[in-house]
Amino acid sequence: MEVESVVGANANSNALLDDDGKARRTGTVWSASAHIITAVIGAGVLSLAWAMAQLGWILGTTSILIFAGVTLYTSNLLADCYRSPHPVTGKRNHTYMEAVKAHLGGRMHMICGLIQYSNLVGIAIGYTITTSISVVTIVKNNCMKKHNGSEADCHFSNNPSIIGIAIAEIFLSQIPNFHKLSWISFLAAIMSFGYAFIGIGLSLTIIIQGKGKSTSLFMGKTGQSSSENIWNMLVALGNIALANSYAQISIDIQDSLKSTPAENKVMKMANSIGIITMSIIFLLSGGAGYAAFGEDTPGSILNTTGNEHVWLVYMGNVFIIIHILGAYQVLIQPFYHIVELLVSQRWPSSNFINKEYFVGIGKIQFSINLFRLIWRTMFVVVASVLAMAMPFFNNMLALLGAIGFWPLAVYFPIQMIIVKRNIRKGTMPWIGLQSLSLVCMIVSIAAACAAIHGLGQALGKYKPFMYKA
Repeated sequence: MEVESVVGANANSNALLDDDGKARRTGTVWSASAHIITAVIGAGVLSLAWAMAQLGWILGTTSILIFAGVTLYTSNLLADCYRSPHPVTGKRNHTYMEAVKAHLGGRMHMICGLIQYSNLVGIAIGYTITTSISVVTIVKNNCMKKHNGSEADCHFSNNPSIIGIAIAEIFLSQIPNFHKLSWISFLAAIMSFGYAFIGIGLSLTIIIQGKGKSTSLFMGKTGQSSSENIWNMLVALGNIALANSYAQISIDIQDSLKSTPAENKVMKMANSIGIITMSIIFLLSGGAGYAAFGEDTPGSILNTTGNEHVWLVYMGNVFIIIHILGAYQVLIQPFYHIVELLVSQRWPSSNFINKEYFVGIGKIQFSINLFRLIWRTMFVVVASVLAMAMPFFNNMLALLGAIGFWPLAVYFPIQMIIVKRNIRKGTMPWIGLQSLSLVCMIVSIAAACAAIHGLGQALGKYKPFMYKA
């Protein structure tokens, strides 16, 4: 009996482990698609109407479609780099850094890690600011309603809302890894659809009522200088390019998929589902918003006050808050994971770092790790303090995103696939891949220059911890 018990225990233990001894993966094409949608259909979708206003119908629509096509292509290249050397039977690369190290060697993985994790930390701070703006929008609209539309007495600090968001993120950050995040991604994806369609519906209502503003087929806005038009166009192109990118977490999403069918095939299906869905939402939101507001399109359709359809603004901002609380976790998990992996490898015998304590409340069971509890809490607190100190950080986020777009979404996938498929220098496939990389590098540099320009203007407007909306 004892032998049978031991054998049974070992069998059960093996059933919970994967081919490399790690926890068995449970991800599917639908969970991967939800992660992608949660990452790309963020609150930024509501700013695409502003981007369309800077570019006009032709360049705006074309840019959305081109960047979607580029993202789908390079994401599929990256999916083939998850295992090495063979894309189906090779050794798994659990992180983007591992994939770069396996294919490109040298110090390239360190450069990749620096760009990737700086970008993710920046996103966490930017998401905190974005969520607080939605909270303040709700409070401000409620205040204006009480004061008969007067905005004079309705200015509020973002700090209390940032503190509340930080408390929520501290609890959510105790979810240990990507494998446990599927329910958050599904909820966040539903919320993203919700506020995207509220923004579209609000715009269509204005159009149907005959209150839509005039639009233009071509770039540029009247009433501002050529230099302002150029800066805004570059920012708009950067926003569209960066809104498409989720390369920072692509390998982590793929690492959550079951081993059969082959992960690269499932990930390519998820890439197609996510990007096609994203493109439809982007075109609808950007087009409807531009048609409704014309050259006066605000930075975000739902962060407005005094709107006659205020209940839609309320609902949309509630959806934004719920979505970004979840998206924060999806996007920051790779950073959490790499820190905890490095610390665990440095001190493998430490109970404080490695031991899991299982806790049950009724039928709900979960695990607590003391190091994870303390360090993730500290990270959320620091990120929130920075969000309060630098409300202009969205300009910094645009800079980090612009710097990260080309290397993470284009350069590394292309260089890895050239090595993986042994594409010879000077051949047509090599020239085509390198040309794509060059064009995207130029776009990324242009967006970075525009972000620096915007950052320089923002630095002169705000005082740390004193900003009121």
